[in-house]
Amino acid sequence: MAAVALNGSNITTRNFTNQFVQPPWRIALWSVAYSSVLAVAVFGNLIVIWIILAHKRMRTVTNYFLLNLAFSDASMAAFNTLINFIYAAHGDWYFGEAYCRFQNFFPVTSVFASIYSMTAIAVDRYMAIIHPLKPRLSATATKVVIMCIWALAVVLAFPLCFYSTIRILPRRTICYVAWPRKEDDPFMFHIIVMVLVYLLPLMVMGITYTIVGVTLWGGEIPGNSSDNYHGQLRAKRKVVKMMIIVVVTFAFCWLPYHVYFIVTGLNKALMRWKSIQQVYLSVLWLAMSSTMYNPIIYCCLNSRFRAGFKQAFRWCPFVQVSSYDELELRATRLHPARQSSMYTLSRMDTAMVTKDLSAFERGMVVATRRTGLCQELQHCWVFHAQRFPCVSRTVHHPKDIQPT
Repeated sequence: MAAVALNGSNITTRNFTNQFVQPPWRIALWSVAYSSVLAVAVFGNLIVIWIILAHKRMRTVTNYFLLNLAFSDASMAAFNTLINFIYAAHGDWYFGEAYCRFQNFFPVTSVFASIYSMTAIAVDRYMAIIHPLKPRLSATATKVVIMCIWALAVVLAFPLCFYSTIRILPRRTICYVAWPRKEDDPFMFHIIVMVLVYLLPLMVMGITYTIVGVTLWGGEIPGNSSDNYHGQLRAKRKVVKMMIIVVVTFAFCWLPYHVYFIVTGLNKALMRWKSIQQVYLSVLWLAMSSTMYNPIIYCCLNSRFRAGFKQAFRWCPFVQVSSYDELELRATRLHPARQSSMYTLSRMDTAMVTKDLSAFERGMVVATRRTGLCQELQHCWVFHAQRFPCVSRTVHHPKDIQPT
C-alpha cells in the first residue's frame, strides 16, 4: 500500500548512499516469488470476472461483489506488485513522478474496495439468512453500493496522491509522501488506514458471520425436514464457509504488514537494522499474495466457479469438461412459485419414471410421458436444491431417450 513510499522516505531521505544492494541470487529468488503472485493473481481474477460476466446464472448480488473484489485484486497485482518489489529491493525509483503518485494512491484504494466488497457480502448474507423476509439488494442497488465503495476509497487515498513526490539524490531517486508534519503524519495516517481498511471491516464481518454461523450450524429448524430445506441449508453453509475462508485469508496476509509499520513507527531505530529490508520484502510479499488466493478458494469450494475454471482451461489435455459442468453455468433458475409443481410430476400425466444412475449423479431426473405412439421427454434438472424448468422434446424410439 502507500506505506511502501513511507518506508522509502523514512529510510532514505537522510542517506545519500544506497544501502539496499542485494546479491543477484537473492534478487532472483524474490523476483520469482513476486512474479508468481503477479501471474496467478491477474489470470486467476480475470477468469473469475469472465465466469461472472459471461454466464447469466452467475450474475447474483454476491457474485457482483465478488466481481468487484476480483477487479480490485487483479488491478493491484498488475499495477503495483512488481513496482513495489523493484523499489523495495533496489531503493531507487525509476518510474517518474506521475507513477509515484499513482503508486502511493492506488493500493490503498484497491484494498479499501476489496475489503468493503467482502463486508458487503457479509451484510448481504446476514440479511438473507437472518432476515429472509426483508427486501434483498437489486442488481442496480448493488452497482450503486460498489460505486460508493470506490468513491469512499478515492477520498481516503487522495492525500497520498496529493502529497506524493520524488526527490533526486546524488546516487538515486526516491518516491515518498511529503507530509506537512513529517514526524507525526505518516504514522497517524497509517493508524487511520489500519482502522478503516482492516480493523473496522473485520470486526463487522466477524460479528455478522458469527451470527450467521450460529444460525446455520447451531441447529435445524423444527418442522423443516424436507430434502429441499436440507439442500438449501447445505448450499447456504457452503457459501458462508467459502466467504469466511476468504476473509480469514485476507486478515492473515495483511496482519504482518500493519504490525510492521506500527512497530517501525513506534521505534524508528529499527529502520537502521541491517535485515530490515528482508523483513519488509517478506511482509510485502505476504500482503501482495492476498490478491491471488481468492480464485483458488472459489475453484476449490464452489462447484459453479470450478465448472467455469474447467471451461477456461478446457484446452489443457488433462482438463475434462463434463455435461454437468456446462449445465452448472448454463441452467436457469426456476421461479420459486413454480418449483414444487415442476419438480413433482403428476401421476395422472406420468406413465413411467426412469432414474438413470449417471443422470442421477449429475442431479438429473428424466421423466417420460407416453403420448400415443411417441414419448415426450421431460428433463428436470436439480442442483443443490435449486430446481429448474423441465425441457420437453418428442422422440419416436427408446434409443433416443438420452440426457440433453
